[in-house]
Amino acid sequence: MEEDRKQGYSNCILAFAVMGASALLMGLFFDFYYDLNDDTMMRDIMSGVYSGTPDGHNMQTLYPLGAVIALCYRMCRPFPWYGAFLFLCQFGCFFLVGVRMCTLTDVFRVQRGAFRKGSGVGGGGIRRSFAGKLLCLLVLVFFQWGIWLTHMVNVQYTITCGMLVGTAVFLFLTVPEMAHSGKGSGALSVKAFQIKSLPALFLFLLALHLRPEMAFLTLPFLGLAGLFCWQADRPVFARKTLQKYVGLILLLFAGIGLSIGADSLGYGGDWRTFRQFFNDRTTVYDFYPEVLTEKAFDADLERQGVSYGARILLDNYNFGLDDRIDAQMLSDVADYAREHVGGARDWCAVFKEKLLLYRYRSFHADDAPYNLLVILGYGANITAVVILLWRDTRNLIAAAIQLFLIFLVRSALWMFILLRGRDPERITHPLYLVEFSLLAGLFLWRLRWGSMGSAESLPETAVSAPAGGIAVSRSGGFAAARYLLFGASAALFFLSAWGLWEGFPAVQDDQARRQEINRDWEAIDAYCRARPDTFYFEDVYSTVAFSGKLLECRENTLSNYDIAGGWMCKSPLYRKKLAAFGIESAADALVEGKADFIMSDEEKRIRGLTWFEAPYNENGLDVYIGEYGRIGENYGVYQVIPFSGNGQFLRAVKQEQ
Repeated sequence: MEEDRKQGYSNCILAFAVMGASALLMGLFFDFYYDLNDDTMMRDIMSGVYSGTPDGHNMQTLYPLGAVIALCYRMCRPFPWYGAFLFLCQFGCFFLVGVRMCTLTDVFRVQRGAFRKGSGVGGGGIRRSFAGKLLCLLVLVFFQWGIWLTHMVNVQYTITCGMLVGTAVFLFLTVPEMAHSGKGSGALSVKAFQIKSLPALFLFLLALHLRPEMAFLTLPFLGLAGLFCWQADRPVFARKTLQKYVGLILLLFAGIGLSIGADSLGYGGDWRTFRQFFNDRTTVYDFYPEVLTEKAFDADLERQGVSYGARILLDNYNFGLDDRIDAQMLSDVADYAREHVGGARDWCAVFKEKLLLYRYRSFHADDAPYNLLVILGYGANITAVVILLWRDTRNLIAAAIQLFLIFLVRSALWMFILLRGRDPERITHPLYLVEFSLLAGLFLWRLRWGSMGSAESLPETAVSAPAGGIAVSRSGGFAAARYLLFGASAALFFLSAWGLWEGFPAVQDDQARRQEINRDWEAIDAYCRARPDTFYFEDVYSTVAFSGKLLECRENTLSNYDIAGGWMCKSPLYRKKLAAFGIESAADALVEGKADFIMSDEEKRIRGLTWFEAPYNENGLDVYIGEYGRIGENYGVYQVIPFSGNGQFLRAVKQEQ
């Protein structure tokens, strides 16, 4: 026991050293960024930049996690708590996988030593073990750099959620005492089984708090991992076995229930009403955007009270500039879209179209190297099954069923997201990763069963393992497993090397682009903060490309600007922010001179300014939209001035300060 503890410490130290070196090297070549403006908005809400006070209501994570991060900001405002949390989650996932791989190397050495007395001990054995661990960690580092580099330096919380679930799946499948004893988890007591399963359970619940939708989307893969372990634990319906797995399922659902319950409590009162508004907005924008962009629906929307001006603002996301756009209007538009857009679709034709798209994306370069990663996972498992099970019909069928179930589940999940029309990279890439984690864990599971046993328990000839396991000879099992592992590792290494060759320059170009774009954002921030007596609304499309640095220490003080739409617009926190500047209505504040508007020259060239005037004209007010200031080379600052009945300005035109 003491020896195992020391070995565990050394594995942790080795994995920490390798992953720490990888993180430092990555930091030398690149900056770490939030990938999207959604992530920076979440940071601003929890840090207090948005409303002046750190707040956990970021609308994306479950409230308990948001509240904890906001509490950390209350204790130390300048520290980048949210960025540090995402950074630790991502590198922590690789660290945990690295430690598990080192542990499996020890298990393999001990099992091999049981067959060949002395082969796993002594100075030579220890040196070979260290070399094997270092090789495993280097393959993992190459995966990090070659496959996952863009997501390591451009961090997005949905992708981080997928990494957490993928790690949970891998850890659960590769618990040495469960997967490699030859008895499933039968060698463990109920209590020991629950303890060994806690890391995977904790990681999934953390993923659930970070991005519930992504966690639930990938939950079936975790369920398959549990099913495979349960199926290997014979007898399957023995009392002890049921206590283990039913108890674990109850723990999982209890954790999910408590998390969602706490989130519901946190979003009570006015937040509950806004959540419906938020969900209806998501329905319209993400699933039925044509209802706002196609003229065929204009007449019907007009009859529902959605005027031309309101439709324009909804289309360009600046709906915060019209007080008529409220929860009831969004609910009516969402209901109309479901009935007349969703209900009018030929779903048979759509299904055929998406099925062809699913097949295309599974094999073509558009999704490379992520789809190639999954193909490698299936190929490695099929090869292992053929080599290790070709004489064992019963277990061959069981292994084939396992792979078929994985393929069936992944196909269902892919068709689900494709039919919904929501398949951005931040959803598909973690979906690939979690599937590969399941395939990698299952592959190692097969190899360990292929090399399991002891001199006392295994005969010299082939033996039968539990369903899903393998039957091997004592003399050939280790050799076959070793060659399969080396082959799969080499394939992963070359795939990662190709990904690094292609991806490294692309990430460099992306970082240069971000630096250029963020210079505009820094100029806007400085301009607004230098004029604290005026509030500034920003055109949404003019600001969506901005992103902040992940680990940047900032003052995190209240900002006197906000986008004129987006997913926090018209929330209780949004109204609190405006109230701090004496503003009740964005539209009124603009004509009263309490606020001005910022827009990029490119968006002005594309859309002009008539869209801005339309909502005011519909309310019987003629306005003049005039540029009076400049921010850098790309942005203008605009003033909204109402006309009197005789065509005179009711306020003086501002001059650049």
